[in-house]
Amino acid sequence: MDLKSLIRDVPNFPKEGILFRDMSPLLQNAEAMDFVSRNLVKDVDLSQIDYFAGIESRGFILAAHMAATHKKGFLPIRKAGKLPPPTLKLSYALEYGSAEIELPLGNSRIMIIDDVLATGGTLQAAIDLSKLAGYDVKAVAVLVNLTFLNKMKFNNKEVHSLVQY
Repeated sequence: MDLKSLIRDVPNFPKEGILFRDMSPLLQNAEAMDFVSRNLVKDVDLSQIDYFAGIESRGFILAAHMAATHKKGFLPIRKAGKLPPPTLKLSYALEYGSAEIELPLGNSRIMIIDDVLATGGTLQAAIDLSKLAGYDVKAVAVLVNLTFLNKMKFNNKEVHSLVQY
């Protein structure tokens, strides 16, 4: 399936010089969503996954769909101040600023999902936070990997993605 044709380029968003990859057209395509949910778990032993953890906000959409497709739970990784306690927070730098994310405390096996891997700051923060909060991160995957911006690896392998730029 040609997923790139369902991802719209938005120049100079959210600020001058950034080329934003908008996945809204992909989200509107049920066939594409099914393809994404089934193929982001390629080579993942789903018996080792309790929850799909989605990074706010577009990662929520993908992870929730994957959770429903694969009969697993959904775990939100949110911006700070959005979840009731007890949570753990982590501050980190990203490509055009800084942010803080939080997660409920737990001890389950998770797969972290996000929409775009740019410099890797958000995804690495989510991995680090998940481990600190008690989760066993079994796998990570993203819809789009901007490979020209990162060389990120998870467990000594490239982060699994379905679209690369």
